[in-house]
Amino acid sequence: MDDTSDWYSAERATFGDRVAGAREALGMSQDDLAKRLGVKLKTVRGWENDMNEPRANKLQMLSGILGVSLMWLLNGEGDGLDGPVEDEAPLVPEIRALLLEMRQIRSEVDDAAARLARVEKSLRATLKETHAE
Repeated sequence: MDDTSDWYSAERATFGDRVAGAREALGMSQDDLAKRLGVKLKTVRGWENDMNEPRANKLQMLSGILGVSLMWLLNGEGDGLDGPVEDEAPLVPEIRALLLEMRQIRSEVDDAAARLARVEKSLRATLKETHAE
């Protein structure tokens, strides 16, 4: 195994390293990520500095926004980044923009699904209360 083959593995990188690497690969700032997740900038900094970890719902959103698997974020296994490649040509700006837009749409769909689940839960609770009266 060469020096770069498991760049983001559990042995070589932390959760924070993987979050920062995936965010940077998208050209996204910490502030942009915080706004997309609905958290404070210091929260994202805490995650990237391994001072704390996100709750499950934010972890799922983080995975969607960054376009990596939950398992990759947690332990470096699964769909994620391979590590820096020095000789790879940079993406054409148009392609990079399209990929970013696709990830944003995926994140919006995930957010909408979570919102729908909350509304459904509230509706069920209200219906249960109504039938109890």
